[in-house]
Amino acid sequence: MTRTVPENVGVVGGGRMGAGIAQIFATLGSTVTVAETGDQQAVLTRVSDGLGRAHERGKLGDADPANVLSRVSTVGAPDGLPSALDLVVEAVPESLDLKLGVLALVEKIVAPSTVIASNTSSISIAALGAALNDPSRLIGMHFFNPVPASTLVEVIRAPATDGGVVDRVRDWVSQLGKIDVLVNDSPGFATSRLGVCLGLEAIRMLEEGVADAESIDRAMELGYRHPMGPLRSTDLVGLDVRLAIAEHLTKTLGERFAPPALLREKVERGELGRKTGQGFFAWS
Repeated sequence: MTRTVPENVGVVGGGRMGAGIAQIFATLGSTVTVAETGDQQAVLTRVSDGLGRAHERGKLGDADPANVLSRVSTVGAPDGLPSALDLVVEAVPESLDLKLGVLALVEKIVAPSTVIASNTSSISIAALGAALNDPSRLIGMHFFNPVPASTLVEVIRAPATDGGVVDRVRDWVSQLGKIDVLVNDSPGFATSRLGVCLGLEAIRMLEEGVADAESIDRAMELGYRHPMGPLRSTDLVGLDVRLAIAEHLTKTLGERFAPPALLREKVERGELGRKTGQGFFAWS
């Protein structure tokens, strides 16, 4: 297969994940358009800050952060995306109805050859494909936070996904300097299913007074060589995100994924992790 960089990429959703996805494709050389209904300047600021950090760590090579940033632009809604895109990545919050609406709108706008990907961390790609007239071009591209620094991209193949789409996406992942894990479509896939299972049990242990948060995390980091403990990882992902995934997995896979009361209480208090400054740990 001839290796070609996606020249034009669309990203729907300009939060932390969407901005990170925009950053890595712009760094690769793609022209990126981000659709964000909220503060568009905040999207560009997130990308700019991310490029600054990458430059400080020597991850941009000879590339000038300002030149990379010039390849990123924003529009106010998905219907403002250009039609001539090689790839669109949907990165809106983890809501089935929201994602179905976005994907249906994207399909009406982009060319028939455009690959449509969802960054969902738990929702079945086949279920999302119900929004499309041509679900064969839909695939899961589950990036991890922070996107620029993470090595893994979970590629999810639904029964209807075209084999050529799978090949193109895996090649793009490789060109991004990342490693893909190809999994068949199932709620939670491989990473969220395992990660949420461990995270929920750690929360239950904290709830039951087995140990404090620092000790639970340190046990996994030192005993099992996890680079980050399950509670700090939950803070990084976002307690609200983890709660939404757990609720979805409870509906689809059973009560073993039922969220602990402590998780619900912290989300209700607005203690969502690093993004709010407080989760299971305090973040400066």
